[in-house]
Amino acid sequence: MRVVIAPDKFKGSLSAPQVVEAVRRGILAADPSAEIIGVPMADGGEGLVDALAATARDDGEIRRVRVTGPLGESVDARFLLLGPPGEATAVAEMASAAGLVLVPKDRRDPGATTTRGVGELLLAMVRAGARRVVLGIGGSATNDGGAGMAQALGYRLLDSRGRDIPPGGLGLESLDRIEPADGPESIARQGIHVAVACDVTNPLCGPTGASAVYGPQKGATPAMVERLDRGLRRLADVIERDLYVPIADVPGAGAAGGLGGGLMAFANGRLKPGIDLVIFAVKLRDHLQGADLCITGEGSLDGQSAYGKTAIGVARLARSLGVPTFALAGSIGEGAEACLKEGLDAYFPICPGPTALEDAMARADEFLTTAAEQAARAFLAGARFGKDRR
Repeated sequence: MRVVIAPDKFKGSLSAPQVVEAVRRGILAADPSAEIIGVPMADGGEGLVDALAATARDDGEIRRVRVTGPLGESVDARFLLLGPPGEATAVAEMASAAGLVLVPKDRRDPGATTTRGVGELLLAMVRAGARRVVLGIGGSATNDGGAGMAQALGYRLLDSRGRDIPPGGLGLESLDRIEPADGPESIARQGIHVAVACDVTNPLCGPTGASAVYGPQKGATPAMVERLDRGLRRLADVIERDLYVPIADVPGAGAAGGLGGGLMAFANGRLKPGIDLVIFAVKLRDHLQGADLCITGEGSLDGQSAYGKTAIGVARLARSLGVPTFALAGSIGEGAEACLKEGLDAYFPICPGPTALEDAMARADEFLTTAAEQAARAFLAGARFGKDRR
């Protein structure tokens, strides 16, 4: 039996490489002779660097850099450098510079948090020799439309008196004009190719925009949401007027508090479904060729997963190649059956029964191994039954 294991992380408990190892143990318990190919995955959010670093093995180097954090303090960010300087590809997550995980719950304030560190991270990757950047933008703490990033890249975002606007989403209220970057910080002028791994399609503004949908989880009150939305609308209008880049209605522009749109305007970024970028980068199609079974998984599987989360991206590709796919999930939520129409052949919750969340996360490794063994045994039994009937 040849099995490809291609899961996402189980957020808060196991990284994607750790999930691969837990599932590997389960499959080998069911079939010690199984040939197993582990391919850690991600959809562009947190875990992107770990997934690609695990695939790159000795061909990649993790580098660390100090940048401005979302609250203005200095934080450690990191990126993966692949290939020789001058023609390298760099992979990073915006969350390492401006992620919600960097902000204590009692200090969450998208009116003040900044993406300046994201711009500094981009510059660090280019200075390291990258000509192509893959940036995952999930998990942000910000709602500034990439304004802080733009300032780090050399753009001047000015108020009516010619002063730099303050950091944060509410700083956009005073934006009057933008002066393009023309110095060494300009990513666009250097011809750097920036691919933005984005797994949502929200526009910049409005009822389904960045502020309304994601602002509250970042600490925005209803009154602040309205102001943040107006600020992003102002940013879009000024960008279109001064930089000639329309971003307001582009699907995905509202990702990461509008950073999706900001990357388009200030770094010539191209928004791509995160799972598609990762599938290409890890050569998943090649690994699936000739496989008997694919096992994917993530922390939660529900109706929203069917819109392109990791498990479904993997399953769609596997189905196109005729490879059956099982998903293992920490929890199965409402609407998960929709995933069966999108490539999955079956899904299995890993918990053996009602389990407290804290306990489930602490024992995820154990539960995954057991669930993987049972899934593999079910597959093998089905294969034997089919062979006997022939």
